[in-house]
Amino acid sequence: MAENADGQEKSEDPSQKRLDDARRKGQIPRSREFNSMVMLVSAALSLLFMGDDLMRDFSAMLADGLTLDRKMIFDRFGVIAGLSKMLEEAGMMLMPYFLISVVAAIASSLVIGGWSFSMEAMAPSFGKMNPWSGFKRMFDVRGLVELIKSILKLLLIGFVAVLMMDSLGAELLNLGYQEPNAAMGHAGQMLTWVFLVLSLLLIMIAAIDIPYQLWDHAKQMKMTMQEVRDEFKDSEGKPEVKSRIRQMQRELAQRRMMEAVPEADVIITNPTHYAVALKYDGEGMRAPRVVAKGKNLIAAQIRNKAMEHEVPIFSAPPLARAIYFSTEIDQEIPAGLYFAVAQVLAYIYQLKATRKGATGYAPQAPNNLPVPDEYLRPADI
Repeated sequence: MAENADGQEKSEDPSQKRLDDARRKGQIPRSREFNSMVMLVSAALSLLFMGDDLMRDFSAMLADGLTLDRKMIFDRFGVIAGLSKMLEEAGMMLMPYFLISVVAAIASSLVIGGWSFSMEAMAPSFGKMNPWSGFKRMFDVRGLVELIKSILKLLLIGFVAVLMMDSLGAELLNLGYQEPNAAMGHAGQMLTWVFLVLSLLLIMIAAIDIPYQLWDHAKQMKMTMQEVRDEFKDSEGKPEVKSRIRQMQRELAQRRMMEAVPEADVIITNPTHYAVALKYDGEGMRAPRVVAKGKNLIAAQIRNKAMEHEVPIFSAPPLARAIYFSTEIDQEIPAGLYFAVAQVLAYIYQLKATRKGATGYAPQAPNNLPVPDEYLRPADI
């Protein structure tokens, strides 16, 4: 079993967060053997199908570029211009092969590990520049595996190369009896096939390296029980921090609620245990809205705030409890309580009009307000 720096056993599968963090850092499974194999095979196939045209174009380019007339010889800039032209033509001829190699490199990387672009992986790391760290990497398990792969590649490719050269020995000797152009073409074809066969041998190395790289990456991503607990704590939040956040949220909500009390039209109370503050605007609201509510201590604070700002307080225990339990802050009261609340608001409006001298009689406070049974709690019935 793998262990971390503290000696704890990495026995747990990695979480999605750990995998995502590793991908952001560029830590994904990669197989250099597979990438090399794909690039070499693609290059060999490109030479196999387009090598003849490339050789003819290069021959024509060299024949044209190495043919110098008398005027160019006496022009000190003529040779340089001719050489620049040859280099430009050579670059254009080799461009398809470069593009094929780039596409093969990108495609092979996407097969194992998928797409990943990480600035953290590109950032310089002074730890990697430490000679002691590099020395230790040379003798760890990964270094041993890389050494075994290198030896295996050398032996396999060397053995097959010797066999192919032995089988092609007679054909190579016959090249001396052919015309130069034909001999060059024939030699190019043989070299291309040898290159293709040797490149295909890397499939065996890649078939071993890919499962190893996937297994090694999975092993590196495993977590200890302590890492799992720490990650859960970080993602969910420490209990004391969460408690403090909830307390601050409650205090902020209560502060906003108390600031809305002076704007209320009426405070309906229990009269001591519950208090709800209602506001109604006939132009902007369909029904009265609860702007504040509370019980016990908060109810007392609502009442005190209302008295400070001369907001009417009306005692209606069943209605106060019905609104408290059925309606949240900043919500309109349910339709079943419209009639009871309308009677209270009508009384409050008449009372305000009397105090201003608009009417000469005192209104009668409503009693036995109709509160439907579905809004009453068992203690109210």
